[in-house]
Amino acid sequence: MQATSWTPGGAVGDIDRAYDNLGAIPDAKAYPPRWIEAAAAFRDRLAAQGRARLGLPYGAGPRHAYDLFLPEGAPAGLAVFVHGGYWKAFDRSVWSHLAAGPLAHGFAVALPSYTLCPEARIAGITAEIAAFLDRVSTEVAGPIHLSGHSAGGHLVTRMLCSDVALASADRLARVVSISGVHDLRPLLATQMNQVLHLDAEEARAESPVLHAPRPGARLIAVAGGDELPEFRRQNLLLPTMWHGLGAETRACEIAGTHHLSVIAGLAEAQSDLTRMLVGA
Repeated sequence: MQATSWTPGGAVGDIDRAYDNLGAIPDAKAYPPRWIEAAAAFRDRLAAQGRARLGLPYGAGPRHAYDLFLPEGAPAGLAVFVHGGYWKAFDRSVWSHLAAGPLAHGFAVALPSYTLCPEARIAGITAEIAAFLDRVSTEVAGPIHLSGHSAGGHLVTRMLCSDVALASADRLARVVSISGVHDLRPLLATQMNQVLHLDAEEARAESPVLHAPRPGARLIAVAGGDELPEFRRQNLLLPTMWHGLGAETRACEIAGTHHLSVIAGLAEAQSDLTRMLVGA
């Protein structure tokens, strides 16, 4: 009998290229301006309807703020989107339009900013997202459905880890990690670590894959079918580990999308991604 082997995209020879999403997407620089324009138009429209509460504080820091968008009628629950950017770029204002999908299903939608590296360490950002959730959970009743992209995928899965102090944890109905980084240890060898300032201890402590999930955790991990091999591997890693620890998990890929296009479905009411988040 002949043995066969499988490797996730082959050996990682250049760790920086393995995590360089912008370098892997030819028109990557065109995405942020389009996001910013769509987000501003969405905020203006919701504000004119009296359905946008902007710049709400959840802490004392200059980036400790979130925007809350309200559905027509009483909310069915709270949906959250935590942005990515490798913990060192962007803020909530770039992504407002991604609230449109869950809003159409009757959810209130909150998007936080957080302190960026190198001003913050990743462990501190995790604590900020927990503080945000405990604050926004007092504003909206019902189940909480979390989503996050890339570094945001890491942050929302950290909320499902049993070591994170989170008063609102019993309301977490599901978490959708989109292109999430679930094991931070490979990042120790990247050039970006000059900004992140990860050490081996923090990389282990902040890797969801090395923690036990909360009892009753429900996780969906989503990646683009055209993502870099390392992100496809990371997407499979956490659901595989946590399934063996009693969590309800699922991993899937959205064909024809890459790291920057995979989130677009959140702006559409009937997309697969939105339906995963709201449970439709």
